[in-house]
Amino acid sequence: MPKDDSAPRMKSAYELALERMEREGIERPREDAVSAATRAEMDDVRRRAEAKLAELEILHRDRRRKLADPAASEEEEKEYRGERRRIEEERERRLEKLRGG
Repeated sequence: MPKDDSAPRMKSAYELALERMEREGIERPREDAVSAATRAEMDDVRRRAEAKLAELEILHRDRRRKLADPAASEEEEKEYRGERRRIEEERERRLEKLRGG
């Protein structure tokens, strides 16, 4: 069956999102905004942060399981949340720096 070039083609989710942004008056992202090398660095920052968060979660669960005192358990939870927040904030700072912000 011959291909009809005048037939509309399916649009990707990305293309549909760009059209929706334009309809809403949001500026289209620049294609050259972030280089491939920078994107790779950003991916590395994210992977490292996720690994730290996973390790923190495992250690936290292990420590909580060993604690019988509710006050100590609450303190462990508080420290865990603080450390988690610190890792997430550090990740965001590094990503913002790579974005040029």
